[in-house]
Amino acid sequence: MFTFPIMAVRKVIARGEADAAANGGFRNPYYGLKPGQGEKPGLWLVGDEGVYIISNGRLGDGETPLVVYSAECHPKGNPDWWDYKRRYFGGDDGIEFIDADLLIPSFNRNFGATHLGVQLTEHDISLSLITR
Repeated sequence: MFTFPIMAVRKVIARGEADAAANGGFRNPYYGLKPGQGEKPGLWLVGDEGVYIISNGRLGDGETPLVVYSAECHPKGNPDWWDYKRRYFGGDDGIEFIDADLLIPSFNRNFGATHLGVQLTEHDISLSLITR
């Protein structure tokens, strides 16, 4: 499982919305292979050098998206990040879109929750709220 502080998840979504408003919409997470899918408020879960969430609004020249690493798979914070990524995300790089409409209502109903848990299987993504 990968965990992210809910406040950080909210900031990533808000940043994507602000970037989209300023720069003409949302980026397509599927490199144009699925036109129109994922081009809405949300975030991307990325497995690359570590596992992180990233804002999805279009960016202006020279701008960078907001990135938040999972507690378990940060290359600078966990010396075992590579093994953890391979075990729970897979050895290949990948990206999955997570719709803000799935997250924000759950956050708003569960004020005691502090973290978002993301668990991947070969065919599914499971989201859970965690209180720490």
